[in-house]
Amino acid sequence: MKHVTYAGRALFLEDEAADWLMEYARALGNAGMTDSIMLHAIGLDGNEIDATFLLNAATALLTQTTPNALDGPTNDEAIGYMQEQTRRIVSPPPARTVDDPLDLY
Repeated sequence: MKHVTYAGRALFLEDEAADWLMEYARALGNAGMTDSIMLHAIGLDGNEIDATFLLNAATALLTQTTPNALDGPTNDEAIGYMQEQTRRIVSPPPARTVDDPLDLY
């Protein structure tokens, strides 16, 4: 579990979700791009919440470890999305000409 601070608010995210949130924010910032991502988290009151993060070059995000023993809500779909988008930003596919057939499979 990691303690995440964003826009003056704090919450707890499962480690992998917090790590990918930071990595995705870094990739978007470096590329001058913007996106938003919704993650399931635990608020400071201990209740599960859904938090939407707006990520861009000006995002101020802090993640830190915590001894909290809570099991954070899963974010498998959001993590997969952040991994795929980060990969596309860091290693974009090669350019194609209009005449190149699309590989749909």
